Amino acid sequence: MIKVLLLIPTLDRSGAEKQLTHLAIGLPREEFDVEVVALTRGGPYEEQLKTAGIPLTIIGKRWKFDPFALRRLRKLIAEKQPDILHTWLFAANAYGRMAVGSEPATKVVVSERCVDSWKAGWQLWFDRKLASRTDRLVGNSQAVADFYADLGFPRDRLLVIPNGIEPATDSTRTRQSICDEFDFPVDSKIIGCVGRLAPQKRVSDLIWAMELLQSLQPSSRLLIIGEGSQRKELEDFSRNLRLSDVIRIAGHRSDVANLLPHMDLFCLASDFEGQSNSLMEAMAHGRPVVVSDIAPNLELVEHEKTGLVVPVGDRPAFTRACDRLIKDESLADSLGKAANDYIVREHSFEKTVAAHSELYRTLVGQPKVDPAAE
Repeated sequence: MIKVLLLIPTLDRSGAEKQLTHLAIGLPREEFDVEVVALTRGGPYEEQLKTAGIPLTIIGKRWKFDPFALRRLRKLIAEKQPDILHTWLFAANAYGRMAVGSEPATKVVVSERCVDSWKAGWQLWFDRKLASRTDRLVGNSQAVADFYADLGFPRDRLLVIPNGIEPATDSTRTRQSICDEFDFPVDSKIIGCVGRLAPQKRVSDLIWAMELLQSLQPSSRLLIIGEGSQRKELEDFSRNLRLSDVIRIAGHRSDVANLLPHMDLFCLASDFEGQSNSLMEAMAHGRPVVVSDIAPNLELVEHEKTGLVVPVGDRPAFTRACDRLIKDESLADSLGKAANDYIVREHSFEKTVAAHSELYRTLVGQPKVDPAAE
């Protein structure tokens, strides 16, 4: 039995937390003994872990550097003696490697989920300093792996395991109910955007594009789902452009899977990503997508085959792409179907769990267990 400890800062409703939760639940129980540790606090994914019988420990980190939390984490690792410590996101990656020590019996896997151009110099220095305590660095896209290789992380300890996505399900809501909720006409062409409201997402580009699109497609509406530091700024921008009637910022939603099937197209304008869960979920629902031409998006979207690709920051190009998909329903349908086929084929949770399982086996030198042979 391989003992795996998964460490992440929180269990908030976000991409890395979702991937960790599904991995914890999906790892074969006959082969892996899995526990989850939240460094700072729990969150919405606690309930899924509890239902699946996955033990959860919350360390309770209170400050950016909390020596008491580090001590509690060290004590926990000493007690559990996991074969694998798999950490996710910067705080957990740092604390986990510090807690294990310089010559650990435990194998350390670090997950990086983004092309982290946001990191300050001291954070990048810290990543390099702790590289010697890292048995594998897993990126969720080739772009993430290349980013860390360029920073000096050894390529022979880098691995790409793409995100997994749940199979799309039919919405339990009607289009009429959704249009009523957001005060959209039922014949609206709904353009969706899902993600954190932060500068990297360039949501303002989509708002600006909507101003142009209104003259071409008056029935178009923009539904922005997400929360973040830019929310008020984006609301003010919409109001200043006199677009308050055609744009809705809905904040965090737990029912995105019910909203996606009713979007006529989906846009992602980011200037950096790791591998966007929201983009993959939109593709899984067969939505035609328009994305910026950053490397992680290009790993998912092939221009004019599984979506449309436009230059980062090119607002008129976003307008033209959206106009094209609204006008050409046949193109929109074919791109959406191709996107769904690609995600189902290449990005199932089963493939993600299998790849992590093989990584863990390799690190501890154990072959795969055949339950039928026991």
